[in-house]
Amino acid sequence: MGSITYDVPRVELVGSPYQIGFQHGSHLAPEIVDQLDIYRELFQEACKFDWPTVRSVAAEFRDSIARLAPHLLEEMQGIADGVQAEADPKVDLLDIIALNARSEIALGQWDDGCTSLAWRIRAPGCHKQILAQNWDWREAVGRNLAIASISSPGKPQIWMVIEPGIVGKIGFNSASVGVCLNAIRARPISTSLLPIHLLLRIALECDSIDTAIASIESLGGAASSQHILIADKDGARGLELSPLGAFYLREDDDGILAHTNHFLENKLVDEPPWLSGSPIRLERAKAICGELIEEMGLDRLGEIDAKLLRERVFSDKANLPQAICCSPEPNRVARIKTLFNIVMTFEPARAPSAEVVFGRPGSGEESIVYTGELEPALLPTAQTT
Repeated sequence: MGSITYDVPRVELVGSPYQIGFQHGSHLAPEIVDQLDIYRELFQEACKFDWPTVRSVAAEFRDSIARLAPHLLEEMQGIADGVQAEADPKVDLLDIIALNARSEIALGQWDDGCTSLAWRIRAPGCHKQILAQNWDWREAVGRNLAIASISSPGKPQIWMVIEPGIVGKIGFNSASVGVCLNAIRARPISTSLLPIHLLLRIALECDSIDTAIASIESLGGAASSQHILIADKDGARGLELSPLGAFYLREDDDGILAHTNHFLENKLVDEPPWLSGSPIRLERAKAICGELIEEMGLDRLGEIDAKLLRERVFSDKANLPQAICCSPEPNRVARIKTLFNIVMTFEPARAPSAEVVFGRPGSGEESIVYTGELEPALLPTAQTT
């Protein structure tokens, strides 16, 4: 348990795509305006792009989103209108698209790093799937993070930690499908495909890993190189996505699948080395999980939970500052650190749930534990003849 209660907004978004967006924009208008200011500076600093240049690329994505995911374009229009009504009449649809396509517009020049972990646990009396991540990014973004639940007709309810203004992020749904994200720095980028944050949202509108993969494939894949770690009650897959094709990873013999910020199997893209700590974090995460298996034995693996993983895996500071629990590098302008940890748990016949800690877990300056739980979705039953 942390020592600080962060003032993290919680918003409940309900209705049509436009209504969901308008509620998002109006409830989080100050945070969205601040996010736009942060990213204007980041694009200039990291990419030498002024905001008109960013908006011109966003206009290209607008056409692709209208073709491939029109309901999310409606939602983004609602976000823009909500911000206009509550905070800034100058904010428009292209500004919101720019936030949602920030990873793609940056042409792979962002320098964020994250560590994600899926663990399929089978022990006496225990059948559960863990999905977890430390999300590392610019320190300034941390002050705007929010928790959102989304309810729309005919789709699973969604619970996410979000960057305000962005329609998809890290979280889970009432069908016990969850997603985590690892950024990959690689080329090319394609404005004819969907940005990764939209694909995260589309995955959370699905009721299984298989339907999520099928949905992403039907849309042509991702506009940029990224890794989505996706899980449901029965297991996990690592989706190494790119505009040139995808590779799908499976768990190892212990039910573990970990990923950081480099592709493991997808060799279709140009991926120069960029985060020296990425391979180290990956091996460290797997090693700690191996230690837990050895210490607890197979009969006690069911005791592994969010608290234990925060303490043993996600608080790990080996290889600082590029550790699993990341801290800013003293000689760099970019102040990148772990902004939150999330641990999701999916079990048959039980409500999917998550625990979130904002700040660096184990630092003594992290937040209290925020919890989320969704009633299990009522899925159609198979018909017998």
